This record gives sequence, C-alpha cells and structure tokens, in this order.
Amino acid sequence: MTEISTLRLYLLRASYLLLVVGLGLTIWPVIISHAPTWERMHSVAACLLGALSLLSVLGLRFPLRMLPLLLFEIAWKAIWLTAVALPLWRAQRMDAATSETAIECLMVVIFLFTIPWDYVVRAYVTAAGDRWGAASPMTPFPN
Repeated sequence: MTEISTLRLYLLRASYLLLVVGLGLTIWPVIISHAPTWERMHSVAACLLGALSLLSVLGLRFPLRMLPLLLFEIAWKAIWLTAVALPLWRAQRMDAATSETAIECLMVVIFLFTIPWDYVVRAYVTAAGDRWGAASPMTPFPN
C-alpha cells in the first residue's frame, strides 16, 4: 500500500481542526445556553453536530482512522444541498437563512481536496469486510 504523505496528514488534521473550532464556536454556545423550549429537531441537530466536533478532536491525533467523520460531513451536506437547497434555488424560493446555510454547506468542498481518496477506496471499498460470524483477532487499520 502507498503511504499517505505528511502534507496530506496535516491537511486532514486542518480539516478536523476546522470542524472542532467552527462547530465549537457556533454549536456549543447553542447547546450550553439553549432556551428551555428547544425545538426537538433543532436540539437533535445541534447535539449531533456537537458530537461531531468532539469526535473530530480524535481526528487531530488519528487523521486516517477518523476519516468516516469527514465522509459523514460531506454526505450530510451533499444530501441537504441536493434535497433542500437545490429545489428551493431552482424554484427561486430561497430565503436569506437558507442561502446562508447553503453557502456554509458548500464550504465542504474543501474536504474533497484534503481527503486521500485512493486510501478511502483501499480501506473502505476494496478491502475485505469484517467477519459476521465468530470473533476474530483484532486487525490493525490499513496504512
């Protein structure tokens, strides 16, 4: 297997740091000081993003092992942009709040350039999956 360059590892760490700091500044104040009557889905989304920011701290130490976090970030934003923002934009019904969220979600394009896609294919697409049956010895993550 080809080795991941030091530059790529630092770019991944920068991506995780962006999540930690960005979500830390925007989501954690909402979680810590929310209104007593917090809308259910808003609270769920805020807590999910809070968990993402906490787990992203692990990405600073283990950038390759935590790649599913960045893949999750890309996936949910791509789904939201496609299912919510694009239809509103095409119908010319995009309000200011939705436009702001769309711009924030489009920033995920940065992650597309930091992720080592050849590694993702090797580790998650073409690699043999884990057993479904009896316990097997623990195997290390691919390099």
